[in-house]
Amino acid sequence: MAVGAVVVEADGGSRGNPGPAGYGAVVRDRDSGEVLVERSEAIGTATNNVAEYRGLIAGLEAAAELGAVEVEARMDSKLVVEQMCGRWQIKHPGLRPLAAQAAALVDRFDRVRFSWIPRERNRHADALANAAMDAAAGKDAAAGRAVTRIEAEPPREVAAPDSPARAAAREAAARAAARTTGTDPATAKPSWEPRPSFTATRLILVRHGETEWTVQQRYAGRADVPLSDAGRAQARATAARVAQLAPAVAAVLSSPLSRCTATAEAIASALGDLPVRRQDDWIECDFGDWDGRTFAEVREGWPGELDAWLASTRIAPPGGESFATVGARVAKAVAELGQAYPGETVVVVSHVSPIKLALRDALAAGDAFLHRLYLDAAGISVFDMWPDGGIAVRSVNDTAHLAGL
Repeated sequence: MAVGAVVVEADGGSRGNPGPAGYGAVVRDRDSGEVLVERSEAIGTATNNVAEYRGLIAGLEAAAELGAVEVEARMDSKLVVEQMCGRWQIKHPGLRPLAAQAAALVDRFDRVRFSWIPRERNRHADALANAAMDAAAGKDAAAGRAVTRIEAEPPREVAAPDSPARAAAREAAARAAARTTGTDPATAKPSWEPRPSFTATRLILVRHGETEWTVQQRYAGRADVPLSDAGRAQARATAARVAQLAPAVAAVLSSPLSRCTATAEAIASALGDLPVRRQDDWIECDFGDWDGRTFAEVREGWPGELDAWLASTRIAPPGGESFATVGARVAKAVAELGQAYPGETVVVVSHVSPIKLALRDALAAGDAFLHRLYLDAAGISVFDMWPDGGIAVRSVNDTAHLAGL
């Protein structure tokens, strides 16, 4: 039996955390609410989080077997939902392969959306999970299947630099996050058919104006470096250009750092004194120990770390964050704008790394794109995105408005 769209309700738990554990999953027809499949299993000794991931995996596997093309996955586990949407880090090594397995299942559907629901709305899956936990505890040995011992989670999780396994799981979760909104350009069906522009969300991405560190070619991550005099002039010119491009703008968003907010305020003023909304997801990559240093200084002080960082978006600078992490939060931010401003234009003032990553995803390009694209201070890039996942990049690094400055 093939179905079009389904709802997966999943839960899991353990008596003791870790302790006797099990999961439950229910697949329903999205339109009628009819239960199509129930699955549950005792998994031996495990943690709550492991059991919850196992429940999600079982539900997605059942949905795939039914031939579903769209899935809404509902869980009362905030951790699993946030990690699958790419908003929370996957710190514990025992969860990374489970998250990667779930993300691989997500790739089998046209669209997947994750939703958190309160426990009282997840009673069916909860009841199945409790029955499985009873089986794991030996109350109903006949109900349990193969028992696998899974190592307990430690009481504290300490963030550490990305390992290849952790980064792979996080990147998989980021892909899943993009698919939940239907805005992943890699999954949109190709078409030459003209699309009506009035139904698209248009993003005007602006890099902030010049700073002293821009001129000195220093890594400028989280350090709050202000605009220079030249940067303020660039901000004014950029504001006039944006007003020409889009006289009707729904919102002006900005990284919270002052070099961006100052640029955004100039743009907002030119558009009729719109408010500037600060958005943390658009902040620059955290370059950690390299912040404020030139490339030559980093090459001299951290030659091995620099080579590793240049070779992989999964590697973070010492004390900083990887481009994979930045990409996950930027993908989330872009998807949220598509949902919040359908058919409207939004201006986002940000930094080199977030804008490059947004354009990489919009063009469905590989990571090599990040090293081949140059973005000038106060450059403007524009792309449209449609609810079905279609994207049209209209301009990249437009700097014509800076001529003569």
